[in-house]
Amino acid sequence: MNFYACIIGSEILNGRREDKHFEFLKNELQKYGHELFASFIIKDDEKLIKNIYKLVKEDDKSVMFSFGGIGATPDDLTRAIAAEVFTSKPIKRHKQFEKDIIERFGDEAYPHRVHMADLPQNADLLQNPINNMSGFSLQDRFFFTPGFPQMSHPMISSVIARLFSTSVQKYRVTLLAKTSENTLIDLMKKVPSEVEFSSLPILNAEGASVEISLCASDKVLVDKNFKLFTDFLENSNIAYNII
Repeated sequence: MNFYACIIGSEILNGRREDKHFEFLKNELQKYGHELFASFIIKDDEKLIKNIYKLVKEDDKSVMFSFGGIGATPDDLTRAIAAEVFTSKPIKRHKQFEKDIIERFGDEAYPHRVHMADLPQNADLLQNPINNMSGFSLQDRFFFTPGFPQMSHPMISSVIARLFSTSVQKYRVTLLAKTSENTLIDLMKKVPSEVEFSSLPILNAEGASVEISLCASDKVLVDKNFKLFTDFLENSNIAYNII
């Protein structure tokens, strides 16, 4: 599974609000051995939101958590865009959500608040523990929540625990070598795509160093490829430490 975060809010990008969602979602996924594939913080812009949703939809392994834009004000664009991109059908009044809104707000549900119940067709509600103004999901893959962390985070925690709690165990090994990245590029090219690989250069007063890290669920495969680096460094008399 490829997990995406889409954090919608011009107020984050212009500095009026600080993002709370990325760190939360990263940590929540890590509880079960998952990690984010991509994260976007974007403006309340119809074309931009639509393009991000389309990108996510085109990935057949995607799971998306979208934050913000599901209210009743003119800049709340998420509901209609989600309907267009993920269902190719217009939004439709969700009767249970409509009832919840009327029960909470009475006459003040009209003329605006009730439109929060206009959702993509076949959407499932995500319970909001704060005020029962729900988020929604599609296909148990695409999840749409309010921008308020105190509302959205319990929703997401519940979803991940219910649908994505199967732990994925990964094995990681890392070394720090007193050499430049350039020295190890030929070895880097030999690491198969099944192994997550990263090379982080370090420059300080002692000269160039590089941190090499390999990760995968197959420990044997990781160790085999890691040995390519340790053997080369030892044969080249390049100092390194396992970290």
